[in-house]
Amino acid sequence: MIMDGIDGSRPDRRGPGAGKTPSTRGVSVRPVTAAPSPSCDRVFELTAEQLRARLPEALRIYVTAMGYPPVTAQQRAPMWSAHMLRAGWRCIGAFNEDDELTGIGYGYLGAPGQWWHEQVRRGLEDTGGDADAWLQDYFELTELHVHPSAQGAGLGEEILRKLLSGAPGGRVLLSTPEGPTRAWKLYQRVGFEDVLRNYSFTGDPRPFAVLGRPLPLNP
Repeated sequence: MIMDGIDGSRPDRRGPGAGKTPSTRGVSVRPVTAAPSPSCDRVFELTAEQLRARLPEALRIYVTAMGYPPVTAQQRAPMWSAHMLRAGWRCIGAFNEDDELTGIGYGYLGAPGQWWHEQVRRGLEDTGGDADAWLQDYFELTELHVHPSAQGAGLGEEILRKLLSGAPGGRVLLSTPEGPTRAWKLYQRVGFEDVLRNYSFTGDPRPFAVLGRPLPLNP
């Protein structure tokens, strides 16, 4: 969950070489240019079927926004596909006038046993935080990314607000790397507060903040 890519970036639980290349046979996906046109006419909800058809394109947005090597897209594809099966999954995509994907955001209901849920619970318990209060009936904002060519025009906030406007749960939680980024400014503007700061997720050396706020959003 972030936004230098507007990266709604979750911590990386695996090394850069992990994962297998998924097959894309039978899937028709529009080719993606290195830099989609910045004009954006449509921001709307995607079904799981629609995202599966555009998954390689969505993952290219992710790796470009985050500055990851291209192979990371193939490594993350199985995880993104698995997330689509979780309860409360919801996705918003942004498309320009050429029908190129320029931004993507999704999340789902958090639950015990999920990797991120257990990591945050551990962090809250270790620091005396109220894990039971935060980790019940919540929507995990898992990914939020805008292509660099489309950043700086409010697209990340539009995706975020549309995603959360119909999200299930009584609150929303996310994690984002510490630092003065566009993501921080966005989340502060939308009313997120500190839940856990300078936390190290297993397998990722970067310090993260966990942020949260009640749902629904104010109009």
